[in-house]
Amino acid sequence: MVKSYKLYIGGNWVDTDEQVDVLNKYTQETYAKVAKASESEVDQAIDAAHKAYKSNAMTPYDRYEILLRVSELLKQNKEDLAENITMEAGKPLKQARTEIDRASQTFELAAEEAKRIHGEGVPVEAAPGSENRMAFTIKVPVGVVGAISPFNFPINLVAHKIAPAIASGNAVVLKPASKTPISALKLAELFEEAGLPKGYLNVVVGSGSTVGNQMMEDSRINLYTFTGSAAVGLKLKQNTGLNKLILELGNNSPVIIDKEADLDMAAENVAAKSYAFAGQVCISVQRLYVHEDVREEFQEKFIKAIKELKVGDPNDPDTDVGPMISEEEAERAAEWIEEAKNAGATVLHGGDREGAMFQPTILTDVHNDMKVVCEEIFAPVVNIIPFTDIKDCIEEVNESQYGLQGGIFTQNIDTAFYAAKNVEVGGLMINDSSQYRVDLMPYGGVKSSGWGKEGPKYTIEDMTEERLIVMNLK
Repeated sequence: MVKSYKLYIGGNWVDTDEQVDVLNKYTQETYAKVAKASESEVDQAIDAAHKAYKSNAMTPYDRYEILLRVSELLKQNKEDLAENITMEAGKPLKQARTEIDRASQTFELAAEEAKRIHGEGVPVEAAPGSENRMAFTIKVPVGVVGAISPFNFPINLVAHKIAPAIASGNAVVLKPASKTPISALKLAELFEEAGLPKGYLNVVVGSGSTVGNQMMEDSRINLYTFTGSAAVGLKLKQNTGLNKLILELGNNSPVIIDKEADLDMAAENVAAKSYAFAGQVCISVQRLYVHEDVREEFQEKFIKAIKELKVGDPNDPDTDVGPMISEEEAERAAEWIEEAKNAGATVLHGGDREGAMFQPTILTDVHNDMKVVCEEIFAPVVNIIPFTDIKDCIEEVNESQYGLQGGIFTQNIDTAFYAAKNVEVGGLMINDSSQYRVDLMPYGGVKSSGWGKEGPKYTIEDMTEERLIVMNLK
């Protein structure tokens, strides 16, 4: 039975004339239908957020209690939420369960930070002529946050936008990905149960051309937080004037396997981290630089580790690699591989596609101007690139337009620190792959990978304004 879902606006569940079909990503059958927002619903949502922020301020402790309650409700509803993610996103069930655990932690972290927002004393009395003055800063909310989230983490990346926004005292208008909107609506249900005042969270579903563009052009939104492609991030930057932005954009993560690496650990780690959620993670391994002295040995171990991954039905709790988000995306990845093969690349392993299912794939004999190398493939595809000199390797790594996260496997401390200082990324993992992330750390990139940080403590800095207060005591 296909279930229907409504939008969440101003604390009310709102139906519309049009609906969006949400597919089961494994069977490609309709899983649910969701009300589709028109310009009218988007305007209502922004208006509700603006009025809530202006007329019903929450205390820091109010925010703490609500966010902590949402964290608890996520734990209580873990199986239902995880099963929904598996259906609407195609994410393997065990990875979906981990996502719920992480989202619960994200809300708990934000709840704690809600009680720690503070300013600082400013010694203006040290300036000549200001001896009788005292000053301090306070942190105030920015107002209304416009949040646009992607399909690949439909709960936890929503959490990384909503949780610090609410913790800071802001109201939110959220546009979730149209392919995976149900998770966000279920999260709105939990906020309603947790007692969030009406209007502080609004969820509108629809196309970027309608919902996204209208949000982008509305002056009542004070800050935009967006996760998605670099092209859309650039458009958002160019069309939102002087508004604040937090952008987490494209990437093609590099990982270096040094000649002094623990090859067994590296092969198992990279196999697991490259192909989780079919490679549809911003920090999935895409460019794998392997020292020539260990390349053949590493490739054997890597292929062995890949063969141990279970590919198939994401509802099977043992599955490691499920379908891609759509058959169209799988076709695009296959086209990129075919284009690379025509230019001289070799498929070392995998490369097969059936519908939205794409086998874990390794390419060799690639060069830097191939799309599979220089763009973000967002598929279960890894390119192996040999190197002989670590300095030359890092120079090649840095030729990318992206710089979100990277990794290096080495037992040589000098090599590790050289990479830490010279690889141009927002985060470098030593003896781990690029896909390492916990939710309390500062997470964000450089270059075309965006700017600003996720991680509640760090996001709150962007979602508040610093206001100076000066007292004349004379």
